[in-house]
Amino acid sequence: MKSNTVRIGGGNWRSRLIKFSDSTGLRPTPDRVRQTLFNWLGQDLTGKTCLDLFAGTAVLGYEALSRNAQQVVIVEKSPAVHQMVLQNQAALNAVSARIYKADALDFLKSNQQQFDVIFLDPPYNQGWLDKVLPMLPTHLAADGLVYAEAEYALKDSTVWQVVKQSKAGNVFYHLLKLAHD
Repeated sequence: MKSNTVRIGGGNWRSRLIKFSDSTGLRPTPDRVRQTLFNWLGQDLTGKTCLDLFAGTAVLGYEALSRNAQQVVIVEKSPAVHQMVLQNQAALNAVSARIYKADALDFLKSNQQQFDVIFLDPPYNQGWLDKVLPMLPTHLAADGLVYAEAEYALKDSTVWQVVKQSKAGNVFYHLLKLAHD
């Protein structure tokens, strides 16, 4: 199994490498996209609780911890990818990471925790955002934000407001907040 790496872009673990194995559909969020995302979030996540729901490499979760997030819950379904996330946790000594091997929908149904920031980078062309976004309002803290990557641009809805969005290559990425009346 070929091993690849992605670099943490900022914070306490800046320039540390996260390893990930070849896995169908696994595509780490590109460096420039992560840089923009954490610029949007203000770089310092001190005191924030985050959820990396479709973790893959878990680089978004580890980036948040590197920037002083209080806790990051990392959810990954694939056994092989989950194992690599655990290895990276040990290598970084990421004691504030809570890692679950679970399906995203099952996790949301069974977990009632609220998060300040939720990272969504689901597999493409499987309708995950349509399934997950309706479940997130109860998991989002007051003034919480959702970061979502997709193969298409998201639009404002009765539930979600697109705060910021951009595109890199074929990836559309967005920062969402709950729409208020």
